[in-house]
Amino acid sequence: MENFVAITEVIKNVVWSNILVILLMGAGIYFSIRLKFPQLRFFKEMIRVLKGNGDTSDGITPFQAFATALGARVGVGNIAGVATAIYFGGPGALFWIWAFGFFATCTALSEAVLGQAYKIKTGNEYLGGPAFYIERGLKCKPLAKIFAIILILGIGILMPGIQMDAIVTTLDNAYGVNTLVTAIIGTALIGIIIWGGIKRIGRVAEGMAPFMCAIYLLFGIAVIIQNITKVPEVFSVIFTSAFGTNAIFGGILGSAVSWGVRRGIFSTDAGYGSGGIMAAAAEATHPAKQGLIQALSIYLSIFIVCTISGLVILLSGIYNVVDESTGAMLAQGAPNLEQGALWVQTALNNLTPNTIPWEGKILSVIIALFALTTLLGYYYQIESNVRYLFRNVGTLGRTILRLAFLAAIFIGGIADSSMLWNVMDIGVACMAWINIIVVLLLSNQVVKIMKDYEIQKKAGVMEPVFNPKLLNIEDTTQVWSKYQKESDSL
Repeated sequence: MENFVAITEVIKNVVWSNILVILLMGAGIYFSIRLKFPQLRFFKEMIRVLKGNGDTSDGITPFQAFATALGARVGVGNIAGVATAIYFGGPGALFWIWAFGFFATCTALSEAVLGQAYKIKTGNEYLGGPAFYIERGLKCKPLAKIFAIILILGIGILMPGIQMDAIVTTLDNAYGVNTLVTAIIGTALIGIIIWGGIKRIGRVAEGMAPFMCAIYLLFGIAVIIQNITKVPEVFSVIFTSAFGTNAIFGGILGSAVSWGVRRGIFSTDAGYGSGGIMAAAAEATHPAKQGLIQALSIYLSIFIVCTISGLVILLSGIYNVVDESTGAMLAQGAPNLEQGALWVQTALNNLTPNTIPWEGKILSVIIALFALTTLLGYYYQIESNVRYLFRNVGTLGRTILRLAFLAAIFIGGIADSSMLWNVMDIGVACMAWINIIVVLLLSNQVVKIMKDYEIQKKAGVMEPVFNPKLLNIEDTTQVWSKYQKESDSL
């Protein structure tokens, strides 16, 4: 096992080069500038389009797509991922998670817009995402198939394990539940839900994701208020570390940036195309609507959940920091705890010992629910890409796919966590390399779609309608024609 961990470590370091870090951050900055910072200009519109949608017989509702994408984004990456960023990058990594998140809203918006614009309809469901906009937008079917295969392997095999690892670890720490029992029960529960298809996944996510975020937000606010005198010092450490001026952590500035972006992408799913798949599943009159809704989910993922996780860790002092280049420990506030969700769990117990002693135990349940909704999002993404490769996936094909996915989840409950983090990073990086370049190549299409939405809004159209002819898209499955007919009849 040690040899396998070492091999995955080498591969991870190759695929996660500084070039990819710069590319991902640069793409967010590029789209922010070119689209004139829609994450700021359209914030009120994000709320409006999220609130103004009801049920639908086709696909899932925009809110369900939002909740499913939020559930996929808010998971282990926002809790354990923040801890690993601090471990390798110091407190300054939290700032670079924020920075990446701010610009990643535009990356997520662009992926969602493209996912919607190039989606197809099959039965009463919509399918879309990177494979579809690579084939239909970039006109490169071989690359689309390669991406679909990489995504199925990455999200279906390499990434699920770390979610189940967080579930079994935190429940064992809080309640002493046997890890094997937790892995069996958790895998079975996920199986029951995914066997109901995207409609059931959407309904479960719609009920769970906002609730979980609200509970975690309340915990965070309670902890910050009780430790308010420490907050200025913590922010000082974050900012001085982020810009290399801190006496202790200034020497690992490069690691702070690299790990901030790396864990930022894992916390937001922005850059490797995941959000575009979830956005495409939704009913919408215009692609820009889902783009705005998906951008909003990044705000919640980064500026609420990641921020709370980071502040709880730093306020408590329950963290270690290592200099990757030398192996020297720069801080050792959690000498007996492996970096991850246990830092947050222990920190909550230490910060509120006399008020809410059960916070650490409740957090373990929240982490389990976070991981559950993330895994549901993962499953829909891999099924969508399997259906791209094999349009007529029968009952037997779906059963094999679901069993393979459940096996990957179960293995995560009993495997070495270091290996799981490495293979997760490999999966994310392989998808990101292809997707982010494609999204940049299709940036003109994103700009056209957003301008069309703005023009219609300025003309007084309350609910803009997308015309696929704008991008020379042949609407073979009648995705957009019904809106055109409704618009023409007004």
